[in-house]
Amino acid sequence: MPIESITVSEKLLSYIRSVSLKEHQSLRMIRERTESHPCAKMLITPEQGQFMTMLVQLIGAKKCLEIGVFTGYSTLATALGLPEDGKIIAIDRSREWTSRAQRHWAEAGVEHKIDLRVGEGMELIPALIENGHAGTFDFIFIDADKKNYENYYHLAYTLCKPNGLIMVDNTLWRGTVIRKDCEDLSARQLKSFNTMIFNDDRVNLTIIPMADGIHLIRKKETTK
Repeated sequence: MPIESITVSEKLLSYIRSVSLKEHQSLRMIRERTESHPCAKMLITPEQGQFMTMLVQLIGAKKCLEIGVFTGYSTLATALGLPEDGKIIAIDRSREWTSRAQRHWAEAGVEHKIDLRVGEGMELIPALIENGHAGTFDFIFIDADKKNYENYYHLAYTLCKPNGLIMVDNTLWRGTVIRKDCEDLSARQLKSFNTMIFNDDRVNLTIIPMADGIHLIRKKETTK
C-alpha cells in the first residue's frame, strides 16, 4: 500500500514553524509591513523564504534572477543567501511596489547586491539574452503574471547555467489545477505549464507541496 503524504493542518503548520522557522528580522519587518497591503497574499510564506535562502547557499549561487518582486521579501531572502559579491537582477513592472522593496533592502543592508529593473518582463528578460547573459545565472525565481509563465520559463532556461536551478511559485494554485471544471484562467494556465515542464527532457524537476506549490527545475548539464 503506498504511503500517503501528511496533510498539513494549521496546527501542524504552526508546530513546524515553531521548531524550524528562524525568520530574519528584516524579512519579518517586510512581512509585517505588507500584511495590510491589498495584495498581501502575493507574499511568499516565511518558510518558503527560508528554503530559498538555504537553496542559494547550498548551490553556491553568485548570480540570480528574480521575475516578480512585489515588496521585496523573496529578493531579500535570496540576497541573504548570497556572498557579499553576489548579485540579483530583480524585475518587476510596478514602481509603487518596488519603491517599497528598495527601502526594505536598504534597511537590511543588501541593496548593493540587487540590480532592480522596472518594466515589462517580456521586454526586459529577452534584453538580458541579447546583452550576453545567456547561460550565466545560477538561480532563477519566477513569481509573476501566470499568463506568461511558459514564456518566462523558456527565457529562464536560456539564461540559466547548466546545473542551475529555476524555482517557480504558485504551481498548484490552491489545489485548483486538479479540478476538471475549474473556470479560473490562471489555474488552466498553470496546469498547462506543469504539463510542459513534465515533458521537457532537458531538465530534472520536483514539485514541493509547500505554500501554494513550488516547482524546482534543474537544467541538465548536457542534453541529447
